Amino acid sequence: MSRRDRDTEGRARNARPRDGLGRPLPYGADGVERQPEGIARTPAQTLAEAQQLLDDGKPFHAHEVFEDAWKTTDGPDRELWRGMAQLAVGLTHAARGNTAGAASLLERGAANIEPFRREPPHGIDVAGLQEWALTLAEEAKRRVRVSPTSPRLTC
Repeated sequence: MSRRDRDTEGRARNARPRDGLGRPLPYGADGVERQPEGIARTPAQTLAEAQQLLDDGKPFHAHEVFEDAWKTTDGPDRELWRGMAQLAVGLTHAARGNTAGAASLLERGAANIEPFRREPPHGIDVAGLQEWALTLAEEAKRRVRVSPTSPRLTC
């Protein structure tokens, strides 16, 4: 039986260092600093931090920021943040060369933010993100590997 890394509450957490796309590296390797988990941010802080991570080529880390928003939010915005996290994971898969995973997550994320298209909250460019995601998903379906670009999150 292998020993699993655990956090202070006993939940499984992989403590291995990770590269900029979130791929685990060997223990002891120099990795990219991970985003702290479980941070409650305002929507503006979430978007600013995630945008900076996307601009820095770290979509996996942006996903973690959106995941915090998703898991710490009740009410209608919860599905918005889940969809945003899925878009960031889709971009992560595209950057890693996993075209099938990229297409699936980008389409799912675009669908999950659809209810927010008519009245986009927090200045999020929902229509633009959907167009970006669905275009990248189609490219992923047609090509062996895509060269993804990071989206602008807000108008």
